[in-house]
Amino acid sequence: MKSVDTIIIGGGPAGLSAGIYAMRSRLNTVLLEKYMPGGQMVITDFVENYPGFPQGVGGPDLGLAMEAQARGLGLEILSADVTSVDFTAEQKIVVTPEGEFHAPTVILATGATPRRIGVPGEDRLTGKGVSYCATCDGAFFRDKEIAVVGGGNTAVQDSVFLTRFADKVTIIHRRDALRATKILQERAFNNPKIEIAWNSVVTEITGEHKVQTLTLKNVQDQTEKVIPVDGIFVLIGTDPNTGFLRWMVALDPAGYIITDEDMQTNIPGVYAAGDCRRKSLRQMVTAAADGAIAAVAAEHYIEALGDR
Repeated sequence: MKSVDTIIIGGGPAGLSAGIYAMRSRLNTVLLEKYMPGGQMVITDFVENYPGFPQGVGGPDLGLAMEAQARGLGLEILSADVTSVDFTAEQKIVVTPEGEFHAPTVILATGATPRRIGVPGEDRLTGKGVSYCATCDGAFFRDKEIAVVGGGNTAVQDSVFLTRFADKVTIIHRRDALRATKILQERAFNNPKIEIAWNSVVTEITGEHKVQTLTLKNVQDQTEKVIPVDGIFVLIGTDPNTGFLRWMVALDPAGYIITDEDMQTNIPGVYAAGDCRRKSLRQMVTAAADGAIAAVAAEHYIEALGDR
């Protein structure tokens, strides 16, 4: 069992930013990351919209820089899979196969996982034309032909957004009607750059070094066709990595952690930052901001404990 001031669960931009601010506040802090520090940054080939990098920056490079900055301030980063937590007492308990950690404050920065369609070529070409974020990657497809998988609000709204860059956007939807709100549907239907492949699913993504074609299957007559594209955006939702937190903190119906503007959950001393919390924009820059706010809030909470 190890006792510290703050436990950070998750090592993406939110967790690393929280670690940097916690160490600057002289909090004895440990960061627990299941895989490797950097989160989704390490599987993002290129980041074009992070402030301070006008020419863009490689996702792994940005992740390594954040990790190096945090370690340089003395942050302890451990490779550990959190199996359970107990937030019922003032000293919160975080359990891992490597042992228990106790602290009065915990920052949850566990992120969210984009839903995949699970077809051949998807994993191999992720970051090479396969994307899960229109805001992040849309500008890479200027004057190109791209596809969007999905029919909900995010897919349709982002399809309209992507027409700012692409020459053509094909929305691929497995049904014969979109699920997005009517006003978003109207914008898509009235946009000359958007076509819709109804009753269709992607069965394969092909390309040598980048996306080149998609194989589509019509779910009604089972016929297949191949269409050329330069990229595909899979926009069918994300799943927050919060399954181990049920009954411990308040979650919304989709499983995202509910916080106030200071990243405080419904449990005093427990904060959430980044993609795992309920918010309107999930980007690296907003995750980093969340982490900073959460760490400063944790510092104030610990100070208040000392004044009792």
